[in-house]
Amino acid sequence: MTNIEKYAKVFVDSFGVEASVLNETFTYQCVPAWDSVGHMGMIAALEDAFDIMMETDDIIDFSSYTKGLETLAKYGVQF
Repeated sequence: MTNIEKYAKVFVDSFGVEASVLNETFTYQCVPAWDSVGHMGMIAALEDAFDIMMETDDIIDFSSYTKGLETLAKYGVQF
């Protein structure tokens, strides 16, 4: 599985959406499941999937599917 596939799978599993909706318009609270609790669950799943620990500022700034790609790149995840 590629990193982009792992990344998308976390969103699909965390929020119960189809991978086809994951683009620049997929943002925080665009679906009911992406609330504060869902956000932290997604962050935990991403940290597990990529074996990283995100800083608090990055967790707070993680506001969209595309922003997340930029954030994970800071931790050495290549897409």
